[in-house]
This record gives sequence, C-alpha cells and structure tokens, in this order.
Amino acid sequence: MFLDVKDSWPPAPPNQQPEPAPRLTPRRQRIVMVILAINLLMLLIGPLAGSSVIEGLVQAFR
Repeated sequence: MFLDVKDSWPPAPPNQQPEPAPRLTPRRQRIVMVILAINLLMLLIGPLAGSSVIEGLVQAFR
C-alpha cells in the first residue's frame, strides 16, 4: 500500500537541519495527564452507562 524509499520528496535543502520537537512544560504535562485520565475514565464508564440506557429504554417500551 505504501512505498518506502530512502530519498524523500521534495528533497530537503542541503544545510537545513530538522527542528527538534518542543518539550512540554510541567503545566502542559499535567493538562495532558488530566485529559488522559478523563478519557480512561470514560472508557471504563461508557459501556456501563450505555447498557443502563439501553436497559431503561427496553423497560420503558415493555
């Protein structure tokens, strides 16, 4: 599906160095960790909440 070649296109200028990735500050690290924690919590709670909503709809229309 993908062709991996050694030469990149378009070719980079000969004297240009790639820029290093910016480092996260401690504040931004905490923000990323909070977002990850919220996503993991939703990953655990989501199926439980979804099943209770479905169960409630089934009981309501019964």
